[in-house]
Parts: sequence; structure tokens; C-alpha cells
Amino acid sequence: MTTKKTDKTETTIKPGVRSGEALQTPKPQSQHTLEAQRSTDNEIADFLSKVKTHSPQAGAGKGRLIFAMDATMSRQPTWDMALSLQSEMFAAVRDVGGLDVQLIYFRGFGECRASKWVSDPMALQRLMTGITVLGGHTQIGKVLKHARNQAEKGQVDALVFVGDAMEENVDHLCARAGELGLLGVPTFLFQEGRNPAVERAFKQLAKLTKGAWCPFDSGSAAQLKELLTAVAVYAAGGRQALKRLGGGRGTQLLLEQLERP
Repeated sequence: MTTKKTDKTETTIKPGVRSGEALQTPKPQSQHTLEAQRSTDNEIADFLSKVKTHSPQAGAGKGRLIFAMDATMSRQPTWDMALSLQSEMFAAVRDVGGLDVQLIYFRGFGECRASKWVSDPMALQRLMTGITVLGGHTQIGKVLKHARNQAEKGQVDALVFVGDAMEENVDHLCARAGELGLLGVPTFLFQEGRNPAVERAFKQLAKLTKGAWCPFDSGSAAQLKELLTAVAVYAAGGRQALKRLGGGRGTQLLLEQLERP
């Protein structure tokens, strides 16, 4: 089965996302907000309950997290917002310490690049904020293969992927995800938008890796920030690091899950 992403090269901003005129129309905005609230509560609770099962092993050394993102043209309308949130995640990781991070992204015609492993997440923040979107197809298979290769060389505590589409053969992706599952690398997939076919594929990849899937959009941006930060901080320092992080609803929900017997 192959899921096609539409309007890959369309740069026109969609109504209801950034259009000033759409945002001034009360009914669409109100409906969007209510829809976001209904769709995220149970899914986020489920996401956090799965994250708790992946505590770093004692004595294993620094945590290692691969952060992957889709940089194709369909993400243009919310690209700046996503970059800002992801940058804040790296800032939180810097404050906690104890985590090596690698950035990988794909865009354009077959372009898929990975950084070196770095202990200073702010170096990746600077790299990430310089990336621009380009039209092209998804390359999630390359991301999964790269994560597998890294895990075969050494410890990888988690793979985080942020994207809005899946244009590849889902059976092939599931095979690669299964390999990551066998290597003990949970994949946390954050889906921008609510394309049902993409959602089904992402949920399957998460299940095969014993990771989790969670949606986000412009109405749940703050929640995405908390969840990204919680996953990264937990990979770095486990429960105690999360307690020191303190703060918002996402972190508190995660701590509640961790403290259950």
C-alpha cells in the first residue's frame, strides 16, 4: 500500500493555518480548536504511557537520540512554527545534559543527510534552523535504515520523527521498523495534520518499534513542545531528569505514568 501526499510543490498557504483572513473567521477557528482538543487527550495519554517503558539503562552511559524530520514542501505552512518548537527542545536537552543527539532530514530529489553525533544540542539547533523546505517525496525508509545502522554500531535510545506524510511502500517500512524493534530502538512519530492513511502507517511503525505515535497541528503546538522535550529529557536522564524539568501538563502526565506500579 502506498499513501500519496498531495500538493507537494504547492507553496500557497492553506486557509485556517496561516491566512490572516481565515484566522479572523470565528467559526473555522473555534471548530479547529475543539477538534484538536478532542483528538489529542486520549492519544497523548497513550503516548506518555508508552514513553515510560523506555527508561535508559543504568550504567549505559550517555543517552543517544536520533532526531529526524521531513523537510519537504508540504510542511511549508507550519515550518517556522515547527522549527521553533524543535529548537526549544534542544535548549531543554542542553540544560539537562547527558544526551548525544544526531539530526537527519530529507527533502528534494533524493536528498537525505545526517549530522555527526554531538553532545552540544545547540550546535544542531543552529544547523536545523538553517534548513529550508524543498519539494520532493518522503524518504522515511532511509531514516529507518540509518537508525538501524547506527544501532548496530552502538547504543541508540530512541528515534524521533516529525512529518506529515508517507509516500512509500508501507510493508517495506514496516520491515525496517521491525528491525529497529529487534534492536530495542523505540520510534516516536509526531504527525503534523490528520491524514488518516498516514496516521495508520505511523501507528504501525510505532507499534513495531515499541514506540508511540502522537498528532500535532497549529492548535496543539504547545503540547508538541512539551512532548518532544519530555522524550528528549527522559532519554538523557530518566525520571529524575523529568522531575527537575518540572512545568507543564505533558511532563506531569509523563511523571504520573512513571510513578504507577
